[in-house]
Amino acid sequence: MGCSSCSNNTSGVPNGCKSNGSCGTGGCDKMTVFDWLENMQIPSGEKPFSVIEVRFKNDRKEYFNNNTKLSLYTGDIITVEAASGYDLGVVSLTGELVKLQLSKKKITDLRSLPGVIQKAESKEIDKWHEGRDEEKRIMPRARTLAIEEKLKMKISDIEFQGDMSKATFYYTAEQRVDFRELIKRFSAEFKVRIEMKQIGMRQEAGKLGGIGSCGRELCCSTWLTDFRSVNTAAARYQQLSLNPQKLAGQCGKLKCCLNFELDAYMELMKTFPKANTQLQTEGGKARHMKTDVFRKMMWFSVESKDRNNDFIGLSVERVHEIIEMNKAGKKPVSLKEFVEFEPVIEENYAAVNDQDSLTRFDNTFKKGGKKKRNNNNRNKNRNKKTNDNSQPKK
Repeated sequence: MGCSSCSNNTSGVPNGCKSNGSCGTGGCDKMTVFDWLENMQIPSGEKPFSVIEVRFKNDRKEYFNNNTKLSLYTGDIITVEAASGYDLGVVSLTGELVKLQLSKKKITDLRSLPGVIQKAESKEIDKWHEGRDEEKRIMPRARTLAIEEKLKMKISDIEFQGDMSKATFYYTAEQRVDFRELIKRFSAEFKVRIEMKQIGMRQEAGKLGGIGSCGRELCCSTWLTDFRSVNTAAARYQQLSLNPQKLAGQCGKLKCCLNFELDAYMELMKTFPKANTQLQTEGGKARHMKTDVFRKMMWFSVESKDRNNDFIGLSVERVHEIIEMNKAGKKPVSLKEFVEFEPVIEENYAAVNDQDSLTRFDNTFKKGGKKKRNNNNRNKNRNKKTNDNSQPKK
């Protein structure tokens, strides 16, 4: 569950990294939060904020009242109150920054929050790790029972409570599932109180984790907490091809990162004319074909019967200028008059004619790496000399 500095000491009490939120490894837990207010001193006369944030398995986080005023640090393993019994979790955030998280979650009634019991002891931590091992053991059996009941559902994750008195089964399903018989079989098989909780595809990806197409860990399993709706309009604004294989994430839905730069694109697109804009020229109409938002360029294709359609790129300022001319009843002779040419930079390139040959790799090599010499010309010269010597001299 954590790095070596978070492990227990000789007495069995968890050390806690006490890095004040500045752990650079990121390997202790998922959904870590950098506490940039931890090193700031509290004003005189003010009491430290009593509510703390506790992270449980994967991305589940809850808030608890530290009524006993324990000195808790990020990474400490503590026991907290649960609906029945107690649960174990890792302290993920303390101090004033918790207030901002509570306002974000719209939690106002702090008295109704459950409380912190104590720091976890060695026996409780051993039972906690035992529950994690039990989750891996019963996962295949739980999925087998769901298949035997012919339920259209997928069990994604299992989480045992810290005291091993309850097990929560997270599942995904496209339709409503009647799992009453399945709960009875789970209770008889695993001898524990069962709770079923349905999650979405995005939440499933956040719990399981993985590597995205960008080469980094999934945002939903590392820092993303709110799952906003993503539609194909976000891809259209960013001039992306509507290819489901490229736009879909591991959850099968559109990637959440499509929304990250959407606001920047929409802000820049306010200065662009509409996509259905047509420019009137003496040679014919020019239809809009493509837009480059960050270069502030628009490409138009001129309709002409005498010649092929021209593909001309214009800056946004030039496009607005032509639109104003059309409104005044004027038509430019050609769009090429408004093209702003960029200076061409001449560069010296090496000759690559030999690299285009299809037989450039056909030459054999010796073990030392040098090419074998072509002895054809030498053999020809030798044969020529022998033939000359064999003929009688006149």
